[in-house]
Amino acid sequence: MADKFRVVIVGSGPAGMSAAGRAAQLKLKHVLLEKTDHLSDTIFKYQKGKHVMATPSQLVLRSDMDFDAGKREAILEIWDKQTEACGVNVQYNAEPVKIEGEEGNFTITLKNGDKVLAETIVMAIGTQGNPNLMRCPGGDNKLVQYQLDDPGEYYDEHITVIGSGDAGIENALGLAADAAQNNIVTILNRSPEFARAKKANVKLLMEAGEQGKVDVRTETTPAEVKDGELVLETRDGQETIKCDRIIARMGSAPPRKFVEECGIEFTSEDREAYPKLTPAFESTKKGIYVIGALAGYPLIKHCMNQGYDVIEFINGNKDLKPADEPILEKKFADLPGGKSVDEWLEFFRERVTILNELSSLQMREFMLDSEPRRYRRGEVIFEKNEPGSSLFAIAEGSVAVEIDPDDPSITVPIEEGSIFGEVGLISGRRRGATINAAEDLIVVEISRTAALKLQASVPAAKRAITRISTERQLLQMFGSGLTKEDISEVVDTSEIMNVRAGEAIIEEGSEGNDIYVIRVGSMVVEKEIGGKPVFLSYLPAGSYVGEMTLIAGGMRTATVKAAIKSEVIKINGDAFKKVLDKHPDLMRKAKQEMASRQDVNAFVEAKKDSFSGVVDMYSGVANFLVDNGIGEATDVLLIDENLCVGCDNCEKACADSHEGLSRLDREAGRTYAHLHVPTSCRHCEHPHCMSDCPPDAIHRGPDGEVFIDDTCIGCGNCQRYCPYGVIRMDKVPPKKPSLLSWLFFGKGPGPGEPDKQWAAENSDPDVEKPKKAIKCDMCAGINGGPACVRACPTGAAIRVAPEEFLTVAKLEQEDA
Repeated sequence: MADKFRVVIVGSGPAGMSAAGRAAQLKLKHVLLEKTDHLSDTIFKYQKGKHVMATPSQLVLRSDMDFDAGKREAILEIWDKQTEACGVNVQYNAEPVKIEGEEGNFTITLKNGDKVLAETIVMAIGTQGNPNLMRCPGGDNKLVQYQLDDPGEYYDEHITVIGSGDAGIENALGLAADAAQNNIVTILNRSPEFARAKKANVKLLMEAGEQGKVDVRTETTPAEVKDGELVLETRDGQETIKCDRIIARMGSAPPRKFVEECGIEFTSEDREAYPKLTPAFESTKKGIYVIGALAGYPLIKHCMNQGYDVIEFINGNKDLKPADEPILEKKFADLPGGKSVDEWLEFFRERVTILNELSSLQMREFMLDSEPRRYRRGEVIFEKNEPGSSLFAIAEGSVAVEIDPDDPSITVPIEEGSIFGEVGLISGRRRGATINAAEDLIVVEISRTAALKLQASVPAAKRAITRISTERQLLQMFGSGLTKEDISEVVDTSEIMNVRAGEAIIEEGSEGNDIYVIRVGSMVVEKEIGGKPVFLSYLPAGSYVGEMTLIAGGMRTATVKAAIKSEVIKINGDAFKKVLDKHPDLMRKAKQEMASRQDVNAFVEAKKDSFSGVVDMYSGVANFLVDNGIGEATDVLLIDENLCVGCDNCEKACADSHEGLSRLDREAGRTYAHLHVPTSCRHCEHPHCMSDCPPDAIHRGPDGEVFIDDTCIGCGNCQRYCPYGVIRMDKVPPKKPSLLSWLFFGKGPGPGEPDKQWAAENSDPDVEKPKKAIKCDMCAGINGGPACVRACPTGAAIRVAPEEFLTVAKLEQEDA
């Protein structure tokens, strides 16, 4: 029988290699099992020449192996030399297929039939061998590959990279690095932000996008893979691009079947869940420890520290604290109670619903990006209309939400374990209400980046945030004294649906009684008249539709489809009918809404013969506006060219209100009939420009205006993300003197002009001065509202919300 090892380490990645190095230094009888013929297969499979980062920078490295940022090849060479120098016992081509036995007496069966005996086992097998696969039609096409070894191998190809993490970004950058290769590289991200990737990588990608090296497409997913083509699902509908190769880097999941067969339990049934572990990395199977990516810690420095620590724990060092302990101790220092770091981590994990399924290791990483805070009773956490996109989770106490601006004493509570601030997280809007501590309070403030990362990596957290935000949106929308208990069945049976542009959620003439609440995006309502679809109305985010058949029965009376890529809450009609029946006030409100829609339908039917020409024209205008991005606008500038005399007073007034730099280009943009949409900010419901602003300089004001504050660093991300070309990067002029100072004393430039001295200094192409992002802010803070509208002598320029003009009710007014 073979000798028994004190510890067997499975997998020679950064975590396993570091563990083996520590075991060798402590003279523990050990063996490092590696299924390939080389060390650290994950790093070995990185693309050639890849720059490997050493993050987080504030974390010290605790390992017998060296590691610093550098090229893949140099790092692997150092590790090979140090592994040999430390006397690590490595067995190559040794892949475990079965683990049996108990602590002190494990038997590991290898793929070749050999057996290895162990007292303890350290699993450091990673997750890269179990990648997430493409699941769209054609996902098994030969164009698709899940690994990129050498970007330099590919020439003259149209290559699409799918994935928003570091691997996907680095693959895209590598394929586009050498212009001589002549590759056309596209990267797809289903979200508006690259939440999983390191900031440095995102910055490099954005720069490559600006330079035209990589086509960066956010909010885009693959719809179908064809030979030589890839069909994309975008915000504005489907698009087909040429594609010779797809590099799919969509993450990976733990090799669950093998791990569970070893007797190890996971935190949940989710495919991407991680094993249950103690703070010392021990699994639910005594004697088997789990470290590295399989434990939920994919960063190299974390993995190497865990490798060192786990061997110390196995060797009896019970007093060893993790390397991030000093950082976390400092974070928790101001909280009451004198708890240890481990106690605080467990305190937050147990008490906050969205954190319940995080492991202790994931909690440590999560808290590095978050801030625990305490508030005394009565203290204000944030005030209504304050900028802010962070999420707050209540670990102890409760908060009071002020719901009546005229009477702060009227509040609703949010209890312990729940969250608040989700509106800012989801929509980017300013805080919707003032929130106070109803009692002494302990919360964790989760940055937007950390919240997005949490939702992307922990499915249970995403479900919890979605449920809470759905529940609150329904209560706010329907009101009538409803409580969360009243709508619990409605929320339980509801479904979040992603709807592509042009896709119908309701078809005219179909059956069904479900109600749809528009969560993100917008919808248009159409009715078929004389064999042609006639535009009836526009529904922005926050609207609901579908109640007519629920209340009155019959077939659907109109078609409702997405104006842009949208997200809706599908509410089970039968569940909502129970709520209506129990709440007469809500039923009356729903019937009033239904009656107004019935009036519109009746009006169109009555006018379909005598008024068909006007209806056709109006429908064409409405569809033109939706096609040009008005479907996601909250405030848009329109110009009636029948009234416009081309005086350009609107541009001059805009410039005069903004130190001489106009935010408006009157002549640019598209026109339908006599209606012109100039190049000016639409103040989108979910602004593209907010997608990745490093200093968080873009906010939404109390009147809905999207503005850029003085913390802008001029990175240009907002300009790249805006699909309407309404943001530019420019040098910022000094403040102008008042109009009276110019008029009576000749101070400063005239109306609509920038400072003359500043203009002269900035006309020199050899003088490089910092630039900042410039866009329309709806003249926020200026009495009288938007200057462009006030300055128009003929009334041709108007700023309106889409729902104010995209309604067939306008026809009724004109007819009257």
